[in-house]
Amino acid sequence: MEAKKLAFVFPGQGSQKVGMLADLAAAFPEVKNTFAEASDALDYDMWALVQEGEQAQLNLTETTQPVLLTASVAVWRLWLAQGGLRPAMMAGHSLGEFSALVCAGAIDFADAVRLVRARGQYMQTAVPVGEGAMAAVLGLDDAKIEEICAATDGVVEAVNYNSPGQVVVAGHTQAVEAALGALKDAGAKRAMLLPVSAPFHTSLMRPAGEKLAQALAELTINAPVIPVVHNVHAQTEANPAQIKELLTQQIYSAVKWVSCVQTMTDSGIEMTVECGPGKVLSGLNKRIQKSLQCLNLESPETLEAALAAVAE
Repeated sequence: MEAKKLAFVFPGQGSQKVGMLADLAAAFPEVKNTFAEASDALDYDMWALVQEGEQAQLNLTETTQPVLLTASVAVWRLWLAQGGLRPAMMAGHSLGEFSALVCAGAIDFADAVRLVRARGQYMQTAVPVGEGAMAAVLGLDDAKIEEICAATDGVVEAVNYNSPGQVVVAGHTQAVEAALGALKDAGAKRAMLLPVSAPFHTSLMRPAGEKLAQALAELTINAPVIPVVHNVHAQTEANPAQIKELLTQQIYSAVKWVSCVQTMTDSGIEMTVECGPGKVLSGLNKRIQKSLQCLNLESPETLEAALAAVAE
């Protein structure tokens, strides 16, 4: 595999689980060492939480975000330590965009860990618990979903374009529930609420975006050494000031994952490696572009397989 044909992708919320990366950590010191750095930045034992904590604690947004970022950075460092090929491009789904920027050399790791914990707090407090909801819609085209959202009273918006025929909508709980009925009537195969505590990536998150912008203003961001495709407009960006603006907008804008993957494949990418726990993005990427070879790195076995695949 030539470097120019390889991209790394970084998962967002939902990929966390108690016990994740345990097998990798047992075999390679880079994993626990990275978690130790994050623990120092946040002043609690993150590895103990991930291995022995409660899933409910792990699912709290302000916990999930630094945990998943740390997991992805740990796996990236392990990949490099094992002689893995540097990719030509990177992208991350929502929170994963921050992981990508750390691994691309744009944001210091400890700074990013603190930043995404704050991001989680801002997102959780932007809308009172119970007043916001998210729902997955399967088997309906994007334009029809957008049309129904626009016709529904209250705030309900398409927020994650995950793959063809898989879109997440979010907004005020009552508006989301009303839209689900209309979406089912319009022929959606499934339209179901997700176990999420806030309406992420909607206009209701603008207060969180304002707070994040203030935090980003105090942060040093460098030009990425590996181009990162951003969720907001599915393009790369080298200007640090513009990256800060994109990260601010991302919190209240839709995640255009389908477009991000298309941008990468249009650039010649033939293989994606999912860097972190789970394989959610690998499944989405395959549905977006059937010709893509999609690998993941969450165990010694998958690491070995991916290293072998890119060496061919």
